[in-house]
Amino acid sequence: MATAEPVIRLEGISKSFGSVQANQDITLDVHQGRILALLGENGAGKSTLMSILAGQLQPDSGTISHAGKPVVFTNTDKAIQSGIGMVYQHFKLVDAMTVAENVFLGASDSVWLRHKEMNTEVRQLAEKYGMSIDPEAVIADLSMGEKQQVEILKLLHRKSSILIFDEPTAVLTPKESEALFATMRQMVEMGTAIVFISHKLEEVLSLADDIAILKRGRVIDQLPKKSVHSTAELARRMVGRAVLLEVDKEPVEPRQIVLKVSSLTGKGLKGADFEVRQGEVFGIVGVAGNGQKPLVETICGLTSPKKGSVRILGLEWKQFFSKQNWEQTLSYIPEDRQGLATCPGLSLLDNFLLTTRGGFVRGPWLLKKRAGATVNKLINDFDIRPPDLDALAWQLSGGNLQKMVLAREFYRRPRLIVAEQPTQGLDIAAAEDVWNLLMKAREQAGILLVTGDLSEALTLSDRIGVMYGGMLVETFAADDQERIDKIPEMMAGLATN
Repeated sequence: MATAEPVIRLEGISKSFGSVQANQDITLDVHQGRILALLGENGAGKSTLMSILAGQLQPDSGTISHAGKPVVFTNTDKAIQSGIGMVYQHFKLVDAMTVAENVFLGASDSVWLRHKEMNTEVRQLAEKYGMSIDPEAVIADLSMGEKQQVEILKLLHRKSSILIFDEPTAVLTPKESEALFATMRQMVEMGTAIVFISHKLEEVLSLADDIAILKRGRVIDQLPKKSVHSTAELARRMVGRAVLLEVDKEPVEPRQIVLKVSSLTGKGLKGADFEVRQGEVFGIVGVAGNGQKPLVETICGLTSPKKGSVRILGLEWKQFFSKQNWEQTLSYIPEDRQGLATCPGLSLLDNFLLTTRGGFVRGPWLLKKRAGATVNKLINDFDIRPPDLDALAWQLSGGNLQKMVLAREFYRRPRLIVAEQPTQGLDIAAAEDVWNLLMKAREQAGILLVTGDLSEALTLSDRIGVMYGGMLVETFAADDQERIDKIPEMMAGLATN
């Protein structure tokens, strides 16, 4: 039950990054025993504000009060000592260490830690909250969904009383999300205060007690959840217009095969077989960790096929990657937009040139001015914020960074697109734009869509494949309702007939 006095009060918080005003004079209350949903378009300042609360960033002005007393979180340790824990959009894990080691990292007063006891404690904690993860697994070998679970386990292990979840369900399956929501409700009943950042409006209406909406660094609306009656109303408050999340899916006749995977085995794959044709979207769905990661890495040239074959645009895998062109070829939109798709310390212009450099050279010279004019147009067309060529990738919100990656890869006019969680972390308006861009690209390219969002797969795909245990257990047309109804069973590895 909420107390009259907020457990956390943010008052007059402002934060700038150079000329970019991320937060401007924000006042916000967080109450014990309540869930505050923080909404806003990409770049609205949500993650920046919560990073300030978690001690990751320092405000330029304004104050933070904890239990009525002013506090200054000069670093994350200070915030942790006050019971504040945050699961970030971009994971903060040590790749070379195990799950248990990451959970205990910096959270134990003991000089000596015994791995057996650590593993047991983490396994019990994971089971308690319905997570299936091996405490002895190395972080580098985990899928994005499994890494997200480790971040949540770190927070649960520290028994934080004020929890910040930044898009926690972005890489979770519906079943995993339901388990997380049950955990969050249980925490709230015990008096925990939760701030929940999400672009999924149905989640907000299901979970939140209070809602705050940010737009361009300011709070534009604060209201109790009970006063909002639909996701459409919430979307209008947030975006300023109706958002239907629909696409104009014109029928396109599938043409030549642009990707053919035959009996692909090794690195978690067990005889994967499928093909993608120009003019179609082939959507792959499945629980994280069932072979999607090694499949995508093999197709996109990050690892070589161990057994079986991969043909791309009519060429065998080795032949295709021995003479790559910059355009009209394969475009990869990775799930890990910060670590793989971009270089955080480079400008937007330099990140654009990572895969398009071949289109802006004359002899030994790089035509950077011409490239800059192209990027400026793309920034405007894709509504990337801040609209600054010199802004560094790390300064962009997750959604704006994703739009930058999409702009760059679509500019290459690819014939095969591998899109891995393409709308993860995007607000509903941006997700709608991406869906329509993919539909337009489908006219000239074949698209392999790998997503954990079943509604996204059903909306965009012409055919769907369900992945379990390293193989595609079923492939079928996207209008085959009988098989669509069985997708949850297929994802769990249960019999499909």
